[in-house]
Amino acid sequence: MAQTLDDKLVVAISSRALFDFEEENRLFDQGDARAYMQLQLERLDAPAAPGVAFSLVRKLLAFNTPDQQRVEVVVLSRNDPTSGMRVFRSARAHGLASVQRGVFTQGTAPFRYLRPLGAHLFLSANGADVAQALAMGYPAAQVATQSAQASAAHPHEVRIAFDGDAVLFSDEAERVFQSAGLDAFQAHEQEKAHLPLPPGPFKPFLSALHRLQRSSPGEMRIRTALVTARSAPAHERAIQTLMSWNIAVDEAMFLGGLPKGEFLREFEPDFFFDDQTGHVRSAAQHVPAGHVSSGITNPTV
Repeated sequence: MAQTLDDKLVVAISSRALFDFEEENRLFDQGDARAYMQLQLERLDAPAAPGVAFSLVRKLLAFNTPDQQRVEVVVLSRNDPTSGMRVFRSARAHGLASVQRGVFTQGTAPFRYLRPLGAHLFLSANGADVAQALAMGYPAAQVATQSAQASAAHPHEVRIAFDGDAVLFSDEAERVFQSAGLDAFQAHEQEKAHLPLPPGPFKPFLSALHRLQRSSPGEMRIRTALVTARSAPAHERAIQTLMSWNIAVDEAMFLGGLPKGEFLREFEPDFFFDDQTGHVRSAAQHVPAGHVSSGITNPTV
């Protein structure tokens, strides 16, 4: 019988999101692809250091058991196939032997392969690929490669934090804020408090995490947090929206515009997703973070 990924949570990830290839990538960015490939071959037996999304991947794969594979991680990379050998060798060296599938496109855009994979999440260091994936309807984020590494304090919990507007929810309310200001935003959200917001690009990923948690009887758990600039009374519509989806987050932080970084430092997520680059920069000082280039705050996308 043919293999299928239909019953799994599927994460597609670039090599730079999974491993620290920043030194090698500088050669690639300088246009010297031959030197890049040569350096990767010279380091073939030297495992790359963990990258920004390594902790998230490692913990999600821990939901797999010998009897049931619930999570599939596929490397989706602009690397050439030869350089891809180092990716798989690095994965094995770091205990990720179950990372066995990969698509290596030698410089061309890999996002088109998200469709046959049925990916629930795409993480990449390439902003253009992320924007295209989002346009196709796939949850995607550009990893901040300068991010701090995830805390090791919660080995049996996958901790993920999400912004609300333009990430979990649509940017409907954010458009009101950007065009008419805070008072108009608060009035708009209070008036529509019982009307759920349309889903944003990361609602499918949150739903997939919810299904994974329900299907797993093991010791691994998922802990989620909503970390938003909203404050009362606009918080009600966010909560009502989650309730309408029959999904509960474990923590909710309504920060009223306070910087998110220090709150995320205390939550210690394995990854944080936000649509505003300022929030991503604040977060990346403390935790792994990624930019979701969607909504009105990203008008050039």
